[in-house]
Amino acid sequence: MGRVTTGNASYDSATKHLDPPLAIVDLDAFDANAEDLTRRAAGLPVRLASKSVRCRHLLERALARPGFRGVLAYSLAEALWLFQQGSCDDIVVGYPSVDHSALRALAADDAARAAIAIMVDSPEHLDVVDAALGREHPEIRVCLEFDASWRPLPGVHVGTRRSPVFTPRQAGRLAATIAARRGFRLVGVMGYEGQIAGVPDGAPGVRGAVVRSMQRRSAAELAPRRAAVVEAVRAVADLEFVNAGGTGSLELTSAEPAVTEVTAGSGLLGPALFSRYSRFTPRPAALFALPVVRRPTSRIATLFAGGYVASGKAGPSRLPSPYLPSGLRLLGVEGAGEVQTPVTGGAARSLRLGDRVWLRHAKSGELAEHFTEYHLLSSGRVVSTAPTYRGEGECFG
Repeated sequence: MGRVTTGNASYDSATKHLDPPLAIVDLDAFDANAEDLTRRAAGLPVRLASKSVRCRHLLERALARPGFRGVLAYSLAEALWLFQQGSCDDIVVGYPSVDHSALRALAADDAARAAIAIMVDSPEHLDVVDAALGREHPEIRVCLEFDASWRPLPGVHVGTRRSPVFTPRQAGRLAATIAARRGFRLVGVMGYEGQIAGVPDGAPGVRGAVVRSMQRRSAAELAPRRAAVVEAVRAVADLEFVNAGGTGSLELTSAEPAVTEVTAGSGLLGPALFSRYSRFTPRPAALFALPVVRRPTSRIATLFAGGYVASGKAGPSRLPSPYLPSGLRLLGVEGAGEVQTPVTGGAARSLRLGDRVWLRHAKSGELAEHFTEYHLLSSGRVVSTAPTYRGEGECFG
């Protein structure tokens, strides 16, 4: 086998009894990343973004640490499942739900309704709930999401396309509508500044400078607007939380007085995209190994499978990155494929059939969609194996 090492441990040696493809999570790196996230949150509780983990064992490991509180789920069905499994009793669903069966299950469970808040950004989301449950349904906890993107000029939108609520006036109007509707209780406000949290700013030269300038200007505009949004909503509702941010913006978002909690998740596993930020450097905790199955030339080793492409705008940044041994890269004309992934570079010459190449997924939780289990390592050895959502027979989107 290849002599791939990290620190005092050898991933090859630790997993030599396992056949690749396989995925691991280095718990020492995971815990170090968790500690760094809480440090960057500067005393605010960190709500855990479950979509960036997708493994109950790891979610529960993080939630057991000081500084973490609650889950930001990515579907109502997932939130109900996590609650029923006893993983968490403080869950905000980060995206609106039009799943009638999940809404009916929520309404039928008093304990779940006390633990889960759904996301809304328009009166139509309330109408969906009424259509699923009837107008005499029990009280549903809701969180109002406003658009935290940056609009420096008319018609220019920098950030993710989420809520139609942008101004404090719009937020106050929606909050009043929610407060007046029977069967709903407004408990929180959320705004995700994806243009700051989700855009790497560490590129060299002009590109990095442009991104950093955009993020500074966006943050300067957002902080007073968020405060005004929260003030407008608090005028009609007693809020339990104001949620904001992501792994890439914790130190910036936590400094806003209006924010009561921040969200993070990807920083726990340290995917490849998060190696390109200037403010922090997570340790790679989640890796996957592919075996060498072909040597088409002396300069190329072909790996089995590997086409684990991340979501988002298609491009090289969404492909997995060869990590160990160092000095490998994908072929620009082929990339990572469903059945094979060729790699080249200086280290490719010494690879033999059966050797392992360790790669990092571009994003975080999406790796769990390709593996039913994670082998958990600590101090250079496999200490346990944990099923992913897929391994527990669950798929939420």
